[in-house]
Amino acid sequence: MRLGEVERLRGELAEFVADVFASVPRRDQRRWGACYLRGLMLDGRRKSIQPMADRLPDGNMQALQQFVNQSPWDPLPVRRRIAERLAEVITPEVWVVDDVSFPKCGRASAGVARQYCGAVGKRANCQVAVSVHAATDTASCPLEWQLYLPREWTDEPDRCRRAGIPDDVIHQEKWRLALGLLDTLADWQVKAPVVVADAGYGVSTPFRLGLEERGLSYVLALTGKEVAHPEGVAPHQPVYAGLGPPTLPRYRTPPRVVSALAVEAGEDRFAEVTWRQGSKGAMTSRFAVLTVRPAGKESLAAAQEAGGGRNRWDGIVPTRTLLVEWPHGQDAPTQYWISNLPATTPAADLVRWAKMRWRIEHDYRELKHGLGLDHFEGRTWRGWHHHVTLVTAAQAFLTLRRLDPKAPTPA
Repeated sequence: MRLGEVERLRGELAEFVADVFASVPRRDQRRWGACYLRGLMLDGRRKSIQPMADRLPDGNMQALQQFVNQSPWDPLPVRRRIAERLAEVITPEVWVVDDVSFPKCGRASAGVARQYCGAVGKRANCQVAVSVHAATDTASCPLEWQLYLPREWTDEPDRCRRAGIPDDVIHQEKWRLALGLLDTLADWQVKAPVVVADAGYGVSTPFRLGLEERGLSYVLALTGKEVAHPEGVAPHQPVYAGLGPPTLPRYRTPPRVVSALAVEAGEDRFAEVTWRQGSKGAMTSRFAVLTVRPAGKESLAAAQEAGGGRNRWDGIVPTRTLLVEWPHGQDAPTQYWISNLPATTPAADLVRWAKMRWRIEHDYRELKHGLGLDHFEGRTWRGWHHHVTLVTAAQAFLTLRRLDPKAPTPA
């Protein structure tokens, strides 16, 4: 936005800040929060503190630096109020779990390490954060964030202290961080209709089991290389020979990759489904809904535990729903999703939820290119979480304004 447009929004922004930053105790902190939001929304190539302060008529680099990097205000209540307001207006159909990377130089910034960086498509020096977004076909916004802390950081307590990382923050896999964020949202009484995520989370059996333990429905992408049994097969109980413990029931045939099971189902099982209207017309492809029994060590161990333990388990692996896309003109299926929703769920609903993950690409374009999500130049844990909370607030304000039919259109 140009400066004149941002200045005309001061009144609306002040009301928004008074609401979502009500937990921030001091008036001057809330004032610098509003100033920072205006800086994020204002046109400019770089959205770090110094250039924003230079562009704003009331900008003060030292005050903004203090507010973001040193001030001890808690970002969680702010994000909670943002989530509550967005859930009221957007009425999200899915929660999208994802992670995003921030290329960084050096090794002092909290959580920075050489790891896979989606921003550059290869391993690079970067920070990685896990996020949860509320989404519909027409609107979306991040609700909660957590910076990923690689194990190499927890092996160096002095390095953690220099970056201001709290003592109780430990290394956790990204899927565990995602479950923690979902627990936080549940504590906030913000409901998740369906959880969706890419294959980085879908291939994680512990993540899927964690969602099921929390009573959450999911539609998660797979790679097609995961193994499963067809729905109709049953385990065989070998005859007890009288020596040693009884042999466990087992399937006579080994599990197969889900891509092979999808091909075996035949093209006749695939039907046209349109999931939304795009800028170039209806978005349509062919899909099939299959029922499979996910295999693998972790799935078998979970089934055994749920069945009462080794000596009581009947050997049956539970079924899950497999959604498969096989576009016209392709020799084989191209995309796969697993769900704990029943196979009787309308295919159109499963497809729409699976494909709704595209909305967060819109989020990241606006968050990064428009609002400077990855422009933070500080190094501390607190500063990073303050910055992403302020960026989230800026996007939430713009999203709520776009959805308000009474809001005037910027000139």
